[in-house]
Amino acid sequence: MRTTLRWLLSLVVLIGTLSAAGTATAAGRDSTAPDIKDRILAIPGMSLVEEQPHPGYRFFVLTYTQPVDHRRPSKGTFRQRLTLLHKDTTRPTVFFTSGYGLSTTPRRSEPTRIVDGNQVSLEYRFFTPSRPQPADWSKLDIWQAASDQHRLFAALKKVYDRKWVATGGSKGGMTATYYERFYPRDMDAVVAYVAPNDVVDKEDSAYDRFFATVGTQECRDRLNALQREALVRREPLRKRYQEWAAAEGATFHTVGGVDKAYEAVVLDFVWAFRQYWGEQDCASIPDAATATDDAVYETIDAYSGWSAYTDQGLEPYTPYYYQAATELGSPSLRLRHLEGLSRYGYQPARAFVPDDIPVRFKPWVMRDVDTWVRHNAHRMLFVNGEHDPWSAEPFRVDRGAKDSYVLTAPGANHGANIAGLTERERDLATAKLLEWTGVAPAAVRADPERAEPLARYDARLDKRDVRRELTLRP
Repeated sequence: MRTTLRWLLSLVVLIGTLSAAGTATAAGRDSTAPDIKDRILAIPGMSLVEEQPHPGYRFFVLTYTQPVDHRRPSKGTFRQRLTLLHKDTTRPTVFFTSGYGLSTTPRRSEPTRIVDGNQVSLEYRFFTPSRPQPADWSKLDIWQAASDQHRLFAALKKVYDRKWVATGGSKGGMTATYYERFYPRDMDAVVAYVAPNDVVDKEDSAYDRFFATVGTQECRDRLNALQREALVRREPLRKRYQEWAAAEGATFHTVGGVDKAYEAVVLDFVWAFRQYWGEQDCASIPDAATATDDAVYETIDAYSGWSAYTDQGLEPYTPYYYQAATELGSPSLRLRHLEGLSRYGYQPARAFVPDDIPVRFKPWVMRDVDTWVRHNAHRMLFVNGEHDPWSAEPFRVDRGAKDSYVLTAPGANHGANIAGLTERERDLATAKLLEWTGVAPAAVRADPERAEPLARYDARLDKRDVRRELTLRP
């Protein structure tokens, strides 16, 4: 069954891999060499926020001075946060971004564990506190963000001179892809997880097809019925929502009122369920015909989150909504089961950006990225989830691409990863990543089907951190 895989990978790995490296000694220190912290802080513009201990690693929270505008670096700077999980300068380095803010707790992405490497994690520009002051929102675009990564990579490459891999999940996977598009010579490989690819913003029929076929008919009917019931009972449930907002001090200026916010949360319900939960959880959804008002209200809150479209819930994610409204695009569904009940439909991303921030959509940006990936991808690995709504519009690779793959984890949602692929594809992805970073052990070079992560599982470092913002964001 695996003969084809063994033949393909053995040939490539045996020819392409010059040397193999086993698992490195964790954070080993040469007493005669400069301390890694001193080497990092010697980089112009780099500052230490704190160092946190973790067995086998050095973990640093840092800031790095970046130009607000990489085209005009003299026109101001800002401090961008990053973290460094240091293993050893002789190991590969994984460049991770979530595409959002930054966790300052040690975490290890799946590629970092597979290659047993270092990890640099970068906060996306304009997410607090990595926001220029004053904020010129026109400088928030995918090229400027890719240039942040490029500039930091160029600085760190002098210390970490082995292979580099860009990675991220969801918007982080998009970010890794955009970085590769603009700076294809920086990274040795890219692993992009569940990365949406909204090439034509106004054409979203792929999402309609997804929700019409995903899972079982029974589960689809149950979710749709409860979503519909929340709009049937709009008046009493919105009143409860408004009372909650008053008690919490929540406001609705950006979205345009409590009624719009109420409907936006309700319309997110089915999507949010599919994004983070599975078919096995459908039985916990109340029967719409017999559910009490409390049950309907609390179920919508559990999956969509009533705070999502308050001013307070939107503000931390203004950079995302701005990018969705100017470059990334955002999905829209027809929702035929809500006809006659929905007053606003799926609201565009612009509705969630404060009015005082100018917005102009640039439809050519995603088309450019899509065309580049299809014809120029090199050592790029896209991992999608079969039951993930965001994977309904995936990246694809065509004949011009080289050594690149689009793989789908069966039954997986927005937390899809290499470990969840079929055995054959898991072996392929793992072996490829080891090959691309030059650390494939002899056993894997001889038989790619023996590929497995080089680092042992660490419950603290490798805890799954699936984003559950409970609203419609990738």
